[in-house]
Amino acid sequence: MADAETSGGGIKIDPMSQFQVQPLFGDSISVFTISNVTLWMALAVLSVIALMVLGTRGRAIIPSRSQSVAELTYGFVYKMVEDVTGKDGLKFFPYIFTLFLFILFANVLGLIPMSFTTTSHIAVTAVMGFGVFFVVTIVGFVKNGSGFLSLFWVSSAPLALRPVLAVIELISYFVRPVSHSVRLAGAIMAGHAVMKVFAGFAAIGLVAPLAIGGMVAIYGLELLVAFIQAYVFTILTCVYLKDALHPHH
Repeated sequence: MADAETSGGGIKIDPMSQFQVQPLFGDSISVFTISNVTLWMALAVLSVIALMVLGTRGRAIIPSRSQSVAELTYGFVYKMVEDVTGKDGLKFFPYIFTLFLFILFANVLGLIPMSFTTTSHIAVTAVMGFGVFFVVTIVGFVKNGSGFLSLFWVSSAPLALRPVLAVIELISYFVRPVSHSVRLAGAIMAGHAVMKVFAGFAAIGLVAPLAIGGMVAIYGLELLVAFIQAYVFTILTCVYLKDALHPHH
């Protein structure tokens, strides 16, 4: 699992090599190259389809395991969207639910040995983060018109402070897609890098038991992080959508 090489009595570990984009066919990478990123993104999509379409195909009063998992996941995200955004936000539930499932499966598939974690790449998470930003901004102006700008004007603050707060709110609004995407990619990348470092130390006889024990503990933690990061990305999307639907609140 780790690229560990011993040289001169020491050990060399490269925890970042696992994040390299590699073409599956040929040696060069272009816009249309099928790479390990493409492969594992496709597998994440197929996993979502397998759970939500094939897993619920034979729906019954007494659900199967796959149907139970699909229904619990559906109900969990539906309740989240309804609680955060209100009834108005339920029309965006399919979009938010798709984001949650894709991130969740991409994170979990990345924990399979010799796999590739697509959500560790800022290029992938930035597409989702900026996608949410543009959707929320467009919805805000379409639903509220110029009234959407009231989101940046803190009317409850003293009049002298309102222009300053407006600038701060405007900057924080445009930073949202960056923080939204960097948070996910950074958390996933950091956890996988730590796992690979422990895997490298597992090649050293004396510390191997400790390294393997550490790997098991971190692996369990990363499995929890996979769910938490999907939840955080989704609930932040709901919060941003709430601001677009109800800028005066």
